[in-house]
Amino acid sequence: MKQKFKPKGSVVAALDVGTTKISCFIARMTDDEGNFDVVGVGHQASAGIRGGTVVDLEAAETAIRQTVHAAENMAAETMKGYPLREVVINVPGIHAHSHHFSADIDVLGHEVTDQDVRRALARAQDQNLSTDRDMVHTIPVGYVIDGHHGIRDPRGLFGQQMQVDIHLVTGDSGALRNIATCIERSHLDIAALCVSPYAAGLASLVEDEMDLGCTVVDMGGGVTSIAVFHSGKLIYTDSIPVGGQHVTSDIARGLTTSLAQAERLKTLYGSAIASTNDENEMIDVPQIGEDDHVHPNHVPRSLLIGIIQPRVEEIFELVRSRLQDSGLGSAAGRRVVLTGGASQLPGLRDLGQAVLDKQVRLGRPIRLSGLPDAVSGPAFATTAGLLTYIAERADEMPAQVMAQAAPENLWQRIRLWLRENW
Repeated sequence: MKQKFKPKGSVVAALDVGTTKISCFIARMTDDEGNFDVVGVGHQASAGIRGGTVVDLEAAETAIRQTVHAAENMAAETMKGYPLREVVINVPGIHAHSHHFSADIDVLGHEVTDQDVRRALARAQDQNLSTDRDMVHTIPVGYVIDGHHGIRDPRGLFGQQMQVDIHLVTGDSGALRNIATCIERSHLDIAALCVSPYAAGLASLVEDEMDLGCTVVDMGGGVTSIAVFHSGKLIYTDSIPVGGQHVTSDIARGLTTSLAQAERLKTLYGSAIASTNDENEMIDVPQIGEDDHVHPNHVPRSLLIGIIQPRVEEIFELVRSRLQDSGLGSAAGRRVVLTGGASQLPGLRDLGQAVLDKQVRLGRPIRLSGLPDAVSGPAFATTAGLLTYIAERADEMPAQVMAQAAPENLWQRIRLWLRENW
C-alpha cells in the first residue's frame, strides 16, 4: 500500500522557482485520498535565476521570501499564525536526466509483496550513477513475472522471478544545492522535489492521455522541458535551454527596443503564425534611448511576427529532435500538451502541430479546486502539479524507497534522508 504523505487537515505548499517568475501555492488536505483546496497563492517576477540556474543567491532568496510571504498572508486564516515550514519544490528540467534500469527479484513461488517491489527499486537506486548527480524520482514503469509482460501492479500475484523496469530521474547536484540553499535561507524545509515538466503533466493531463501516451512540452522563460507519459507513468524527461526570454531578446535586437518593450510587444501583438493582415497593421516600437513622443517609430506587425516565428519553430524542431533521439517511438503518443508561460503565444498550437506532426492542445491546471482565475492558466501548471505530486506520487521519492521503517516512522526517516543529502 502507498503511504499517505499527509493526513487530512494538513497544510502543504508548492514552490515553483522559475527563470521569469516564482510562484507559491498553499493548500489544505481535505481528506485522506489526496484531495485539497488551495487557500493561498503568491507569485512575482523572478530574480537571481537565469536559464533555471541560480546566479545570485541573495536576489533569489529575496524573491522566494516575498512570494511565500504573499501566499502566507492569503492563507493566514487557515494557518492560524503558524509560519510555513515545508515546501515541495520543482527541479528545473535543464538539470534533470533520465536513466532506465531493470532489477530482478527472486520471489520463489511466494506472493509478491510491497517489500519485494521496494527491494527492486532500492537495488536500482544502488546503481553506480555519477557522484555529481542526486536522485530525484524512482519510478517503476513496468513489471514482468516469469516472462509475462504488461503487469501494472504485481502485488498479490505469484511467481518465481519478477523483473521491474525502473525510470530513475537524477538532477545536477551543484545546481540543486544552490536552489536548496535559497530555500533554506528563507527558513523553509524541502519536503520533496519534482521535475518541472512532470509536475506540469500531473496538473494538466487527463487520465487517458497519461495511459495512452502523451508528451508534455513545458515552455518556460529560459528552458523548454519535455516529459513523456505512458501507462500512467513518467517514462522520459529532457529539456532544451531555449524559452520565451529568447523570443523576447530576438525582438529587442531585431527592432532595437528595450527588453521591457519587447516583452510588451510580444504580449500585445505577437503571434507564431503570420496572417494576411500583418503587413497592413502598424505598431509603435519605442527605440532605445529616444523619446518616443518626439520620434514615433511605426513598423508593420509582419516584421514582429517574422522575428518570433523562426525562434518558435527552432524550439519545436529541437523538441522533435530530442523525441526522435530518445528512441521512444510510438510510446510518446500522438498527442502533445503545451504548458508554461511561453505557451500562451497566439498561433503556437498550430505551429506546433505543423512541426511536430502531432495533435497539440494547450494545458492548464485541471485537478485543483479553489484556484483564482489569475493563476489558473498554463503558466501555473508546474506549481499546481507539485501539489498533485506530493498528494498522489510521494512513493516515487528516493527517500521513501530507502526508508525501511514502520509507517509511523516513515516521514521522520524521509526528513532525515533529505537533511543528510541536502
